Amino acid sequence: MVNSTTATQTDARIELDRFDRQILSILQEDGRISNQDLADRIGLSPSPVLRRVRALEEAGLIRAYRALCDAKKLGLTLTALIHISMDRHTPERFENFERKISDLPEIMECLLITGQSADYQLKAVVQDMDAYQILLLNKITRIEGVTGVQSSFVMRRVVDKTALPIS
Repeated sequence: MVNSTTATQTDARIELDRFDRQILSILQEDGRISNQDLADRIGLSPSPVLRRVRALEEAGLIRAYRALCDAKKLGLTLTALIHISMDRHTPERFENFERKISDLPEIMECLLITGQSADYQLKAVVQDMDAYQILLLNKITRIEGVTGVQSSFVMRRVVDKTALPIS
């Protein structure tokens, strides 16, 4: 079970027993599973399962519960991967960029990266190429410090997971 003293450590790895790992795996696949069904699947009674789930939430291992929507059914048919180069590598420049990019609803992911000529990789989801052009030219390239942009477009999702590997 999640150790409460371990759970208070912010970046340290939290030790989990097999039941905690099973709970996390199942909840990643079905966040709406009832406590009774979860208990049945892992072989514990509902009360300890509920205590374990609450402990995992309090420890920050379970950050949130969300519905995953189908982008295409919402008319969002174009996914772009965008590499961004910055003019200066200062904390202030990066903080400003990250703050501005976080406010754009089309940006699904923003990663500060190494090993590329870019400083950031963004994942954007938009309706079409026209919407992408508006996002790029009217919003992203207008952020102070952005000096380079390279875009790639997703043709097909080969692997599309949200569940982390829990071992």
